[in-house]
Amino acid sequence: MKCQICDNPATVHLTDIVNKKKREVHLCEGCARERNLIPEQPGPQIDLKALLGLLTSPLAPGGGAAEPRPEPVATACEICGMTVAEFKAAGRLGCPHDYESLRSTLEPLLERIHRSMEHAGKAPRAVRVRDWKKQMQAAIAAENYEEAARLRDLIRRHEA
Repeated sequence: MKCQICDNPATVHLTDIVNKKKREVHLCEGCARERNLIPEQPGPQIDLKALLGLLTSPLAPGGGAAEPRPEPVATACEICGMTVAEFKAAGRLGCPHDYESLRSTLEPLLERIHRSMEHAGKAPRAVRVRDWKKQMQAAIAAENYEEAARLRDLIRRHEA
């Protein structure tokens, strides 16, 4: 298709629909720029490497901006060979041993994401039951029999 103004190959195709009437315009890039239909310079491009760097580097305290810091030494896992660069690119670890091998990189990241370095999620059922039994013994020792009965019933429900 040719430009409707200068007969060069048309690269910009516009379609307007006004009052149920369709109007098509086919222009070359030069004619479209003259009529300010496309910007002079291409818009800003997304720098994926910089974006990933912001996501994996710790935030500066108080300022909210990323604090420039030297890259950690590229240590590799002795078991699977995963490096810090591979972890940053993939976003996943290769094996359970990576947590120890890449500790210097992972600790600040996990601290920022989870706000803690200790697991605070659900405890396994056996751990909860053991804790309830200890609480029940303490309630019996304190002669708080209502609490002891409540804990006894809770233990029975979870052991059944």
